[in-house]
Amino acid sequence: MPRQDSLFPPDRQPTPDHTPLAARLRPRTLAEFVGQEHLLGPGRLLRRAIEADRLFSSLIFWGPPGCGKTTLAQIIAAATRSHFVNLSAVLSGVKDIREVVLQAQRQLAQGRRTIVLIDEIHRFTKAQQDALLPHVEAGTLILIGATTENPYFEVIGPLLSRARVFVFQPLTEAQIMLLLERALTDRERGLGAYPVTAAPEALHHLARLAGGDARNALNALELAVLSTPPGPDGRIELTLAVAEESIQAQAVRYDKDADAHYDTISAFIKSVRGSDVDAALYWLARMLQAGEDPKFIARRLLILASEDIGLADPQALVLAVAAAQALTWVGLPEAQYHLAQATMYLALAPKSNSTQAYFRALAHLQEHGAHPVPLHLRDASRDGQALGHGQGYLYPHDFPGHYIAQPYLPPEINGLGFYEPGSQGREPELAAAWQQRRQPAPDPEEN
Repeated sequence: MPRQDSLFPPDRQPTPDHTPLAARLRPRTLAEFVGQEHLLGPGRLLRRAIEADRLFSSLIFWGPPGCGKTTLAQIIAAATRSHFVNLSAVLSGVKDIREVVLQAQRQLAQGRRTIVLIDEIHRFTKAQQDALLPHVEAGTLILIGATTENPYFEVIGPLLSRARVFVFQPLTEAQIMLLLERALTDRERGLGAYPVTAAPEALHHLARLAGGDARNALNALELAVLSTPPGPDGRIELTLAVAEESIQAQAVRYDKDADAHYDTISAFIKSVRGSDVDAALYWLARMLQAGEDPKFIARRLLILASEDIGLADPQALVLAVAAAQALTWVGLPEAQYHLAQATMYLALAPKSNSTQAYFRALAHLQEHGAHPVPLHLRDASRDGQALGHGQGYLYPHDFPGHYIAQPYLPPEINGLGFYEPGSQGREPELAAAWQQRRQPAPDPEEN
């Protein structure tokens, strides 16, 4: 007898083993698998290898949650005649790896291969991955590693070089819709036994907010169906309001130590540099919603103000500094206004990267070394031995226009140019007078 205080009515209890819908509905064959056509479409290499039971090397499945990595590994397990072992990197250690290797060696002695699935392989330490390496290299076992993190950073190089990386994509809204409709009609593993009438807009809402994650969408569908009482006609009405309550808001996948962090800030920087204010605001919102450190964003705005705008609009740096200061004074959420204002201004501002002149000067210094400071530019106030420091220096404010031609570079590179003026905003105006004064001046030390 089910408890009367259960979340679900007695006639609509979950399956006896309480297995979630997403697990029950997991595809068992390639024919049932949805998505990843770029890997599993007709004639594709990976599909041919699975269908022929000819895995040619170890595999790394890399992609976001809920896109089918583990499911595909389990389909391979069901289709292969090889011995198949499933390990979780969260629960397994070197001892478990050694046991699997012993099993694989016994299987190999009988002429049978062993395929080992390691879910979340990025959680294996270097020592654990090192323990796998010689056995993968020797062909004792074939590895299938599933990971949501970039394997080029999370998997050791020697192991990665002996595997082929397959990149999985988030499921599309249409693909998730297909899975939701399958769940509602499958009487054996899905919710087909329940009298559900699902509004199309409700399913579209679940598919849209799932963020490409089939598990997220199916869990929300199960919650919606099992928590909604039937109407007078005995049917469960899955309306848009029920769907909105079941899934609420899409979670933003964002790990500060992983690809999402670097990719999103890269998109933000490139959007500001590319003068796309709408895109810049979108990436800003995405970072702040995901919990990015606002000081990190403020630092990037300060860098952008000089790296990509510079003298085209000197006010950009002033505004970026002001936004950073406002952030320290008011904090979030109010500082969203200041970060947004700075982002909009920098995106809309004319662009110049003429501050690269500094790095050209730095490169020349590193290649050719440092030259002595010319005598007329040296500090005369500390010239106690009357070595001529400062002799011949012309004080610009004593001359008309507060300018007088004289060299400021060492004589060895007098006339060498690093600065290349931009053509946008204020910079042409600022550079015009400099262009007139650019001719090398006579060296006072030669007079």
